[in-house]
Amino acid sequence: MTGSIEQGTSQTHGTTHILHFLVRLPRPMETVWPALATPEGLAGWFTAADVLEPRLGGAVTLRELGSGQVTAWDVDRVAEYTVERGGRIRFHLERDGDEASVLRFTHEFQGEEDSEERWRARFERLIELLGKA
Repeated sequence: MTGSIEQGTSQTHGTTHILHFLVRLPRPMETVWPALATPEGLAGWFTAADVLEPRLGGAVTLRELGSGQVTAWDVDRVAEYTVERGGRIRFHLERDGDEASVLRFTHEFQGEEDSEERWRARFERLIELLGKA
């Protein structure tokens, strides 16, 4: 199985932008989780995590996006980071059979910093990285 990225959706409420993606990943949740919830994993496809305390309320610093905290944490399922220049970034994993998983992604932010195209490119790197795992 190969991964796929479904068409993203974008909403705007005043100055708040919300991006949603559904990403089908060719690996089980247990293999995908470290790519979303560890400094080494995030650095491989998204950005360096200079600080990441893996627990609700833990500190997080995502390079180029700033510092903040872990605002949701359910091991092997949900990791959400809220950082000063990056807004709220949420990864929600679900099983897709025995050998694959689905990532429901939400990014809520202010301004025009991020875009659907940038996240699509990041998810393509994630799929490529997992294909090598």
